[in-house]
Amino acid sequence: MYRFMQLSGYSDYESLFAWSINDSPAFWEALCEFCDVRFERAADTILARPDSIMDAGWFSGSQINYAEHLLRHQGERLALVFCGENGTRREVSRDELREQVAAIAAGLRAADVGHGDRVAGFLPNCPEAIVAMLAATSIGAIWSSCSPDFGVNGVVDRFGQIEPKVLFTVNGYYYNGKTCDIRATVESVVNKVGSIRRTVIVPFADDLPTDTGLANAVAWRDIAVRDAELEFSPVAFDHPLYIMYSSGTTGVPKCIVHGHGGTLLQHLKEHVLHTDIGPEDRLFYFTTCGWMMWNWLVSGLASGATLVLFDGSPFYNDGRVLWQMAEDEKITVFGTSAKYISALEKAGVRPKDEFALPALRSVLSTGSPLAPESFDYVYDAIGDDLQLASISGGTDILSCFVLGNPLLPVRRGELQCRGLGMSVEIWNEAGEAVIDEHGELVCTQPFPSAPVCFWNDPDGARYRAAYFERFDGVWAHGDFAELTADGGLIIHGRSDSVLNPGGVRIGTAEIYRQVEKLDEILESIAIGQNWNGDVRVVLFVVLREGISLDDDLQHRIRTVIRENTTPRHVPAKIVAVPEIPRTKSGKIVELAVRSVVHREAVKNTGALANPEALAHFADLPELNSDEDTS
Repeated sequence: MYRFMQLSGYSDYESLFAWSINDSPAFWEALCEFCDVRFERAADTILARPDSIMDAGWFSGSQINYAEHLLRHQGERLALVFCGENGTRREVSRDELREQVAAIAAGLRAADVGHGDRVAGFLPNCPEAIVAMLAATSIGAIWSSCSPDFGVNGVVDRFGQIEPKVLFTVNGYYYNGKTCDIRATVESVVNKVGSIRRTVIVPFADDLPTDTGLANAVAWRDIAVRDAELEFSPVAFDHPLYIMYSSGTTGVPKCIVHGHGGTLLQHLKEHVLHTDIGPEDRLFYFTTCGWMMWNWLVSGLASGATLVLFDGSPFYNDGRVLWQMAEDEKITVFGTSAKYISALEKAGVRPKDEFALPALRSVLSTGSPLAPESFDYVYDAIGDDLQLASISGGTDILSCFVLGNPLLPVRRGELQCRGLGMSVEIWNEAGEAVIDEHGELVCTQPFPSAPVCFWNDPDGARYRAAYFERFDGVWAHGDFAELTADGGLIIHGRSDSVLNPGGVRIGTAEIYRQVEKLDEILESIAIGQNWNGDVRVVLFVVLREGISLDDDLQHRIRTVIRENTTPRHVPAKIVAVPEIPRTKSGKIVELAVRSVVHREAVKNTGALANPEALAHFADLPELNSDEDTS
């Protein structure tokens, strides 16, 4: 970041950020030069339509290839290190990665896969997933993936919309000490998604056979073409690269299309500038192939970093497996979720006391707001000389609106800064920019990683409805947030789950931060229940084993919330539940719980990791009586 700032002629981040917004084309052109972005054909115009986020026309007329940039580094230095929870470890050098991608790409061409065809992965976070993605995108095909813990309906709801020609999958995977056989699931998916002509089986689970009985199945080794030449197909800057999926529970997932150029530029900016990643780094993010952070992680190859991959349960071996790996692999950037950090703290795990972590310099957290107390925990229990970067964006932009900065201080409970080139503001209900007030997180100007389109949305109506209905022509992201006077941000929760008792808007994260301070509470979820012509706050809590929700605990919950927020945040009802429903990427689903409480249908339970948990919120007698404010 410092070197780019100096080369650009700015002495502080505030000035650099202002330039990146006020002269956005110049900023992105400078980034391309700084990060050695190579265009097969130069752009006619950097930004064709500066007044349209949805149809901006970035680097119009140019040609590029995403995979080429991820594979431009050669030699024996490691590109990938894979670690499984069962102790498996594999290495792939840069040259080996290039060779494997060339072999699979040739196999895809032989299977009649070309520009614009879809290739799908139903895979663990393993080297073959990266190889298959790079092979597909190197020839101009479009990649989309789900993690193997998805059920049949969840996979069909996604791949059935995009109609892939080829499916890459496995015989099974390992999770929390168990072998999970998915051969029957694969067979059902292939039978229901009629577009799949070829199924490629990766022998991932050593204790399971690879024979699926599918007529169109082929082994990974058999689709590979030996001694194939590595070739890259130049494509337009906005040529589809990835199809991602919304994780909502209100209908089938939206299919969000991201392009080669925008994804590459945004990830290079976030890796090289905001995270200071280079060839000496070992980059890890705990993720599955069904979460956007997998795509973000993989792009680290373009910066020359070695990627450390893990597949399995992060809580295997009492939550220590990832930290043993961090020590063994000398990880420099460790990425995870706010949920994982909170769970570590609750479990009493102190990595710095058990593991040697001298290489570690940065911890990244996303998925949900990171509570101030979690900042304290990281610096106390993991390392006191780290950059802790809470980052926020999403699948919609395949990147971040707000994130870290190695040159800025880390402030407790805050995200460090707005991303370069991202014209982020917080707007009140009147559409006015505010500081030190709660409001809607918006982006007012075009940015390269905005979706190219939604799949099967020819007139763009669904795309417009998703982001531009709240404020005409302005991207409304769906986060309820606050921009501080010093330039940091605080995320208070999703704006569609904002509570509104008595007409006052309350972010759910404000409640979670307080109640989860209590040692008895493992996690919580809050909703607004329609009651007597108003909305009342209902809080559900998951308790530690052996703890009961007695009057004393309820009183302490209400007290800690009241003393640290406002009386309006205090829940009218507190109910203990055994678990909280989450999406496959680990996000709690307030809207789904609210729907169940109000006896409304939850249409897309396939998006949930634990859909059975919804039953815990149905027809609760506690919610059929008046408020209890004890």
